[in-house]
Amino acid sequence: MTAGEFKDKFLPLGEPLYRVALYMLESPADAEDAVQDLFVRLWSARDSLDAVRNPKAYCITMLRNICIDRIRAAASGKTEEVEEDIAADGSADAELVSRERMLCIMKAAGELSEGEREVLKMRALEGMSYEEISSLTGRSGLTLRVQLSNARRKIRKAISL
Repeated sequence: MTAGEFKDKFLPLGEPLYRVALYMLESPADAEDAVQDLFVRLWSARDSLDAVRNPKAYCITMLRNICIDRIRAAASGKTEEVEEDIAADGSADAELVSRERMLCIMKAAGELSEGEREVLKMRALEGMSYEEISSLTGRSGLTLRVQLSNARRKIRKAISL
């Protein structure tokens, strides 16, 4: 993949990726670091990116893995930098670890209430404001914030097990 193709396909995803990282990490600085780490990894693996059919989904998956690594490192008391994502090297073990992580997140998301899942999707993945979600769902802003907070907490708890 050329630099121009990379710039056209992946760099425009920076803002939505930042929002996903911010919701998972709850720190603007950590979210920026995670997104930057993602772009470094993507650039390093740019020769294999031509096979990616859905760049946004691919990036979100990689970013979630990066965020999970950072959350786990913080929870275990590590202060050192998180090692590079194992999946970047393309080994079979790395793929298995990545799939296990995604299954854990998907299982946790499946166990959320319908309202929590809906709010999480609208806010984190689609980048909608609380006002937009409120107008679509008819729920108050406070209810939406509580549901989003509960959804995040449940997913964090599930991935830390």
